[in-house]
Amino acid sequence: QVQLKESGGGLVQAGTSLRLSCVASKRPSGSLAMGWFRQAPGKEREFVAGISWNIGASKYADSVLGRFTVSRDITKTTVYLDMYNLRPEDTAVYYCASTYTVTDLANEATYNYWGQGTQVTVSS
Repeated sequence: QVQLKESGGGLVQAGTSLRLSCVASKRPSGSLAMGWFRQAPGKEREFVAGISWNIGASKYADSVLGRFTVSRDITKTTVYLDMYNLRPEDTAVYYCASTYTVTDLANEATYNYWGQGTQVTVSS
């Protein structure tokens, strides 16, 4: 059973930075990429960023482009999300997930393993 565990969330002020980590107990079979999603209160879960395991190709949602950076450490089966210049609208529960495709990282339906999430709260 593959487990994904997020960490690094917390309460921060607007304009500051935060790093989220996602550790996989092992690389999921067939996993080609990892993604970060978030869900704010009363809203649907949305794609934030994704990265392929092999070459590290990445994709970002327009709302975080230029502020967030996704990276991975293959040896540690860990994925990171560095968040800069945080805004109150970034407040959400952040989830990491594993997908079997690299062609459509923003498609939530392709992700078959999910973590429990970590809360990020940005105060103004």
